[in-house]
Amino acid sequence: MKSLLLLVALALAAPCLAQTSDPRIAIMERAAWDALNAGQTKTAAEIFQKALASDPDNAELHVGAAMAAYADRRDDDAKSALGRALALNPKLVSARQLMGQVLHRQGDLLSAIRIYEALNDTRSQATLDRWRREFDLQLRMQQAFGGHFAVSFEGPAEEELARKAVESLDRSMARICSVLNTYPTRTIPVVLYTTEQFTDITRAPSWAAGAYDGTIRVPMRGALDDEHELDRVLAHEFTHALVHTLAKSAIPTWLNEGIATALEAGSLDWAERRVSEARPVPLSALRRSFGQFSGAQAALAYATSALAVRRMLDEAGGFAVANLVRDLGDGVDFDTAFTHRIQRSFDDFQAALH
Repeated sequence: MKSLLLLVALALAAPCLAQTSDPRIAIMERAAWDALNAGQTKTAAEIFQKALASDPDNAELHVGAAMAAYADRRDDDAKSALGRALALNPKLVSARQLMGQVLHRQGDLLSAIRIYEALNDTRSQATLDRWRREFDLQLRMQQAFGGHFAVSFEGPAEEELARKAVESLDRSMARICSVLNTYPTRTIPVVLYTTEQFTDITRAPSWAAGAYDGTIRVPMRGALDDEHELDRVLAHEFTHALVHTLAKSAIPTWLNEGIATALEAGSLDWAERRVSEARPVPLSALRRSFGQFSGAQAALAYATSALAVRRMLDEAGGFAVANLVRDLGDGVDFDTAFTHRIQRSFDDFQAALH
């Protein structure tokens, strides 16, 4: 998937720096935006909060804090900050645009559409049109329920596929939850798309076989003809959903994708072959989204991440890996959390991979 910051950049107008007569606040704000653009979401959030402590009635600073929270997948915090920004300045377009994005990711599509309709902004029109198509599709869809999953599909022709998907997800849940010793706490929404619908709604790169943004989204590329591929893709996206229950904020992409890829199927022979044919990629270079990679680059990133997580599972066990994710979600420093849960430093672990 595209990085969150790229999605925001496409959807939102470029943020304006807050109007302030205090040069110290202006310097802090610029530093916060620079950190955010560099993917340092927690650093950006801390700087925005320090600036707000000195200038709490600055609506643009609240938007910045919301943007940092959104990039870190803390959507409730983003909504709260945007609510404060709009209370201070109800006409602030950037706040309304980001609120629409937050609501959409939380699954409140109708409210997101209403906010964008009220903007009357040509730069938001493409997003509004796409959301309207998504809403129309939702209205046409039927649902199948099973265990912890609610699977949406379009029409009777896909009913057999929906049943197969529920069965596959139930199998994946039993296997993956036993490894990580954690279980979903709510019903997980799943949507089955045609390839065209999936591309239009998710804006995923062409190599993506699925997506998770609070909802598991999967294109059904002849899935009944290749049930092993269906099982693999659904297991991968279910793992993302399970990881999200452990950490509401963002974790390094290599860890998130590595857990999902390592647990999607039994064998990682393909990953070993891929890594053996290429120059090693340090995990520290894979902290951000893989969405900007080409297909070959993405395959190497997934392979590298999966092999790293498999070693973590072999050395420390699934419960330790799950607790590492919990710690990161709670704001524990990565190196501290890794050393505590995996029982060796991250530098030592990474050096041993090559």
